[in-house]
Amino acid sequence: MKTAFLFPGQGAQYPGMGQDLYQESAAVRELFAAAQDTVDFPVADTLFQGSEDDLKRTDITQVAITLVNLSAAAVLRDRGILPDAVAGFSLGEYAALVTAGVLRLQDVFPLVKARGEIMAEESRMLADAAGAPGMAAVIGLAPEAVTAALAGRDDVFPANLNSPKQTVISGTAAGLEAARDLLKEAGARRIIVLKVSGPFHSPLMQPARDRIAGLVADLPFHDPQLPLYSNVTGRPIPSGEDAKRLCLEHITSPVRWVEEQTALLQDGCERFLEVGPGSVLGGLMQGLLKDFPQEGIEVQAAGTIDEITSINQ
Repeated sequence: MKTAFLFPGQGAQYPGMGQDLYQESAAVRELFAAAQDTVDFPVADTLFQGSEDDLKRTDITQVAITLVNLSAAAVLRDRGILPDAVAGFSLGEYAALVTAGVLRLQDVFPLVKARGEIMAEESRMLADAAGAPGMAAVIGLAPEAVTAALAGRDDVFPANLNSPKQTVISGTAAGLEAARDLLKEAGARRIIVLKVSGPFHSPLMQPARDRIAGLVADLPFHDPQLPLYSNVTGRPIPSGEDAKRLCLEHITSPVRWVEEQTALLQDGCERFLEVGPGSVLGGLMQGLLKDFPQEGIEVQAAGTIDEITSINQ
């Protein structure tokens, strides 16, 4: 059975995530030690005992989710469950880059730490009289309708194309407030504010992209050792050079998750494991399969010890 690992991104975090993996696996404890060497906050204490607000901080979240994603992958590997293809949602793409052999483990934690700090700083610069920038999920409206409703605005943009009925938007606080009225008029059923602290995957993050370009310029990006799918294109990444270019485009471009899921299905993946915290990606895949049913597709969570031990090898 051809297996794809799907790594979740920012917004999937929750207090206590990864603790059971840490207690179970020596390989996970080594990953935590590697992460701790690169950051100035107590990694294990923050993940296991920190509050939801602690974990919402972009500078903490990016390290924390990457660490838990890679920890779940390590436990799966210890059990002999390996991916035939990998994809990561938003920040989750960094765990996919490591799993595919594109980025080295010793490079990923310093990179996502600095990336998170830069994105947090640039997001704070976008605060306006209405409050802080952020993201919101638009439910019950096609992506094309969302794009049309927001056309002409320079303070709010479609950011994550999650499903035919769900699109996430990014914007300033004023932009998100204006978008709420515009999208309800266009027929949106619900608009849900997300647990993130910036307008990610939008042109508003161009200053962050410019700064992060300096971080990746001298980092080695190797050719993928297994199919690695891109949020920017929805297709496999051909080379390390392409991966480096796309990791910058990734900051200001929308996540084309529907295209990515569809490509994985078309390329023969039959089992989809959500490798990391939460169950959002599994839900999106199940929703896609309702609209475009296929026989024999398995979708399973794989972010806790109990979930992982229930998976057949």
